[in-house]
Amino acid sequence: MIKDFPLSRLSHILNTLEAFHGPQTAQWPTDPYQFLVWWHCGYPASEERCSRGWNSLSEKIGISPEKILETSSSRLARALKSGGMIPELRAARLKQIAQQVQEQFEGDLVSALSRLPLTRIRALLKKFPGIADPGADRIILFGGIAPIAGVPSSCPHVLVRIESGHPHDSYTANYRDAQQIMQDQLADTFAARTRAYLLLHRHGHQVCKRSNPKCSSCPIAQSCIFFASASRTVSQRTT
Repeated sequence: MIKDFPLSRLSHILNTLEAFHGPQTAQWPTDPYQFLVWWHCGYPASEERCSRGWNSLSEKIGISPEKILETSSSRLARALKSGGMIPELRAARLKQIAQQVQEQFEGDLVSALSRLPLTRIRALLKKFPGIADPGADRIILFGGIAPIAGVPSSCPHVLVRIESGHPHDSYTANYRDAQQIMQDQLADTFAARTRAYLLLHRHGHQVCKRSNPKCSSCPIAQSCIFFASASRTVSQRTT
């Protein structure tokens, strides 16, 4: 059931972020199988490295399970080299992914997952190499399987800073708190939650960085409890 939300505090913040950063679109494949492949096309994983490796793999070999399985590991590694480090390990993982999709899902991951309960979907996705809860949530959300509250894996601290001022030392605690904020304040629709994910992802990478956040150039500083707390601390030190 879709919740009927009034315009929440988080919605106002997201509107401000969109005015600042502009509308955002996913820079990765949203099909679940293709995302699994893309994720291992670069290392350390980043949009730039994964996309470089993905483009090379697509041009030189192809990304279907059949193409990956019939190609030698050495040739796969050469195609993935432009995506960064350890191409041999990433080639082995692509073969593992392709084999899992072929054998367990008959080559159609989306159809198989769409018939299952959410807890089972998440458990199956986490059996793929390199996928933990944040990755599974991103695949489920952007793959159009369920409008869950996915949080950018690289910056769960952003929402916690905004709402409480003090991120936890624990990554898991930050992620779960950020999820709860989304669940409490955003409609459970694909449009609302993918928009939030993408804007928070951009803001966390460009402004609200984990170390040395650029609070002075942040468009939502006056609505951020972290900024307010930091400003009080500076004021107390100078008085």
